[in-house]
Amino acid sequence: MKSKVYSTKGEELRTIELDEKIFGLPINEDVIWYAINNELANKRLGTAHTKDRSEVHGSNAKPYKQKGTGRARRGDKKSPLLVGGGVIFGPRHRDFSYSMPKKAKRLAIKTILSLKAQSEMLKLIEDFSVESGKTKDLAAIIKNFSLTERTVLVLNGNADQSRKIRQAGANIPYLTILSYHILRAHDLFYARKLIMFEGAAQRLSEFYDEVEARQ
Repeated sequence: MKSKVYSTKGEELRTIELDEKIFGLPINEDVIWYAINNELANKRLGTAHTKDRSEVHGSNAKPYKQKGTGRARRGDKKSPLLVGGGVIFGPRHRDFSYSMPKKAKRLAIKTILSLKAQSEMLKLIEDFSVESGKTKDLAAIIKNFSLTERTVLVLNGNADQSRKIRQAGANIPYLTILSYHILRAHDLFYARKLIMFEGAAQRLSEFYDEVEARQ
């Protein structure tokens, strides 16, 4: 698959060949759904917690005698039927996270990249740096490719470049910045524009080849 590479001003520079094993796969909706739901589940805190009758503060003593009062039987004041008592079937603290097969996760990322490339939402840009670290300088570059749409910028992994660009992009609300070797299915799938460094596109193939060779 061929793709054009653009300058930071939005001008066409050259055409390069993209790896078909990453950008030319058929769309697998099932694995995309699985990966996105896995990420969302792993992000859930699961901190909602209500107290049952064993956790509510209060006496265990019987409030009044069993018979002769004409009232309902009460074991203690912490009954869920009384105001201030425990909660029946309320939410409890729990861990929602679960693991996903690594091969399936990689397939989901590749499938989403293929989807973006085939739907022309992927734009390759020459590697650049924002030496000033200022938001306005990065925003001027992004504006040539995306107009306040949900946008993902994929970097090539260069530490110095990444630090400055992340600093500059921290105040752009519609921009998410990722590195080529740490991609998230949710961010990639819902991005209206995917801007990727030329170096990141080239390193992706090497990265996945090395990972799969180790397994």
